[in-house]
Amino acid sequence: MKVQDVYDAINRAADFSTALDFDNPGLLVGDPQAQVTGAVVALDVTDAVISEAIGRGANLIVTHHPVIFHPIKQVRSDMLVWRLAREGISVISAHTNLDLAQGGVNDILAEKLRLQNTSPVPPEGMARVGSLERGMTPPEFAYYVKQMLDLPAVRYCDGGRPVELAAVCGGSGGSLLEDIAKTGAQAFVTGDVKHDVMLDAAHRGITLIDAGHYGTERHVLPYLAGLVRDALGDTPAVIARSDADPATII
Repeated sequence: MKVQDVYDAINRAADFSTALDFDNPGLLVGDPQAQVTGAVVALDVTDAVISEAIGRGANLIVTHHPVIFHPIKQVRSDMLVWRLAREGISVISAHTNLDLAQGGVNDILAEKLRLQNTSPVPPEGMARVGSLERGMTPPEFAYYVKQMLDLPAVRYCDGGRPVELAAVCGGSGGSLLEDIAKTGAQAFVTGDVKHDVMLDAAHRGITLIDAGHYGTERHVLPYLAGLVRDALGDTPAVIARSDADPATII
């Protein structure tokens, strides 16, 4: 199977054309006609993930975060893109198209928290909102999120109201707080939350839980790996053992 076959399989599940304007998903490095010898799936391209792909004899890395996000004006020998090209490794990244897609990042996050009757949050449809199986106090819900997402810790502000309706957005979703407030949700789970957004959430009576960028998005990897395996058949495709949160909590 070719790199293009994997791209097409992901595109059918999470149309690359639906990605937000600021984003840069797609085939970012490599040859679409290259025969795939193996694939490694990770949240990010890192030196460790590249080394693992080489060790496995894989010439394709599939990630959620684009290896090229901001425009680059030069390619130097100390850059990941240089190393990928030198090693003949292609990279496909499915980012906001996978966030938005049915069954993608945010649907999976909602499922992990067992939210019921979920629906997209207007206007972008990035976040999801749904009801809990039972109401919880803010501290209880924060602990529930920690347990259900298998996290070492979470940050949260107490909105002061029982939580029955909750919204989720994997990654950095703090900018969506205004949209979340309009849904009537008493809680919002996302990552990378800034101080001023925490203050605003507390003022609005919303329990805002920062479960981390990695912590809210890593759960999509089995799904993404499944798409790759479906495309490759007998060619091996694995979730990278080296995929990890770059931050350490002590």
